[in-house]
Amino acid sequence: MVTIKLPDGSEKNFNKPTNGLEIAVSIGANLAKAAVAVNINGIQHDLSDQINDDAEVSLITINSEEGIEIMRHTLTAHVLARAVKNLYPKAKLVIGPTIENGFYYDFLFEDQLSVDDLPKIEKEMQKIIASEEFIEKSLKSKKEAVELFKERSEKYKIDIIQNSDQVDNFQIYRQGSSGFIDLCRGPHLPSLKHIGAFKLTKIAGAYWKGDAKNEMLQRIYGTAWLTNKDLKKYLFRLEEAEKRDHRKLGKKMDLFHFQDEAPGAIFWHPKGWGLFQKLIDYMREKQTNAGYSEVNTPELMDRSLWEASGHWESFGEHMYTTETGDGRNFAIKPMNCPGHVQIFKQGITSYRDLPYRLAEFGKVHRYEPSGALHGMLRVRAFTQDDAHIFCTLEQITGETIAVCELILGIYRDFGFNDVIIKFADRPKIRVGDDEIWDKAETALKEALEKTGLEYKYNPGEGAFYGPKLEFVLRDAIGRDWQCGTHQVDLNLPTRLNATYIGEDGQKHTPVLLHRAIFGSLERFIGILIEHHAGNLPLWLSPLPVKVLTITSDADEYAKTVAKKLQTAGITAECDLRNEKISYKVREHSLAKIPVLMAVGHREIKEKSVSIRRLGTKDQKTMNLDDAIKELKKEIQNNSK
Repeated sequence: MVTIKLPDGSEKNFNKPTNGLEIAVSIGANLAKAAVAVNINGIQHDLSDQINDDAEVSLITINSEEGIEIMRHTLTAHVLARAVKNLYPKAKLVIGPTIENGFYYDFLFEDQLSVDDLPKIEKEMQKIIASEEFIEKSLKSKKEAVELFKERSEKYKIDIIQNSDQVDNFQIYRQGSSGFIDLCRGPHLPSLKHIGAFKLTKIAGAYWKGDAKNEMLQRIYGTAWLTNKDLKKYLFRLEEAEKRDHRKLGKKMDLFHFQDEAPGAIFWHPKGWGLFQKLIDYMREKQTNAGYSEVNTPELMDRSLWEASGHWESFGEHMYTTETGDGRNFAIKPMNCPGHVQIFKQGITSYRDLPYRLAEFGKVHRYEPSGALHGMLRVRAFTQDDAHIFCTLEQITGETIAVCELILGIYRDFGFNDVIIKFADRPKIRVGDDEIWDKAETALKEALEKTGLEYKYNPGEGAFYGPKLEFVLRDAIGRDWQCGTHQVDLNLPTRLNATYIGEDGQKHTPVLLHRAIFGSLERFIGILIEHHAGNLPLWLSPLPVKVLTITSDADEYAKTVAKKLQTAGITAECDLRNEKISYKVREHSLAKIPVLMAVGHREIKEKSVSIRRLGTKDQKTMNLDDAIKELKKEIQNNSK
């Protein structure tokens, strides 16, 4: 007798070993049609895998996230690979995993493919899918698996098998009566009829095993969804993301650039640096009003401090280090927290001084692999809007509520109204014993629940020194960006000997709350540009107004207009070039200037300006002073 416990707590008994499909059939015909795989004691298996002992089982249906992931995996490891082998018999199979929203497969071709070949491969894939063939799995020993792929001259599959620690039960999948097989961890769909809508998207180069000394392979990418509607929605998002790419818009807006001599670092241009400073001014005012004191700590500190804090052991591979002539080892700070603890330790602090809030716009450096760098969204040198709150255990709840309100209010000001909060607990690599972690996680979870905010779990993703809340922004085209964090740390104050005098006259160790809102200012600016497609709000734009001359006779008046705008606190520049007004309008619209003021003979005579706002073809003529008052009011209202 095999007893199967289902997610709702009910049990089903079988007189002999069973499998996922039999369990689905015993529950209902509709479930049997939708089921594509099964979780057995928390591990994914094929529907056909035999269950010999009592187990906790949940069925995976095609319309679930797990089901769609399995569909993508089947498309990659079977359909795409089989289609390529049908069309290019001499191509060699390498590997084909799933990735976010899609999949890829690496191949070695005799002749390089181009994107022009993708439609042909897609057509062959559709032909294969139309057969609705069943997918069958067999288990082979290492020797048997090697022989199978030797027969097919698949050298990469042989290499994978021979270098595997696994000695038996290699999973080999075959589609129906076709001769195509592939080595895969599975699970896979029971048949091809479950495959929904897909599209191959691009081809890229990839080295075998990621090593530049090895052969250059070709990687075919694709995306797959349950329905055509979902696929079209995703493809639209990809197209929109391409238009919004902050690297392209940053160039058009003349904000910043990158170059090889400083990988992962940003060269800020005047307009970009103006935008950067506007964010700092905004955050500085918010933090001051919330009771934070701004500080600044050294970027270069001795190795001994990083060893004491635990960073050297847990984060050392991401730190930039150097040795001086006198033999001392220093590290460029990857985080601001140890420096803030040093400020807290200066002088004896009483419990009456808590909570003690320090904030810093601290420049930090972290080594990221070159392949992971991505414009402003993944850099090596960045500025954190970092803050640390030293408090008692009893103050965690109040401070957490205040931090959550501050963070969510700031995100709303920048147009982010859809925010997900995640609770992340202890990671595998961490400092401190489990008792301290239990205490920290309980305190943060209780504080979060008292905020009344909804949240999700993100297990194992806490910082190495404490659990955290992650604030994830959803942008205008549905992408998620993790920006803000709020962390409870009971480890670092102890490691760095931070204490305060309690009400009992004795020394006590404070709780340290780590808090960031933008996270990285550089990354937040990249997200902000893409969220608004470069059309930044007037108060935030580094150049709100451009004054354009229609005729050279208006040059002096244009300068007067710009000067009056500047006097009113509105940044403005003139374009006095001898170009057609239509050319100027188009050029500055592409540069995302929010307000264009055109001036010619009529405007000089009437002391007016003709105004065109970004994103509209409408134009209105206003008295200059009235126009300035209106813009100033808009900027003041938005910036509040």
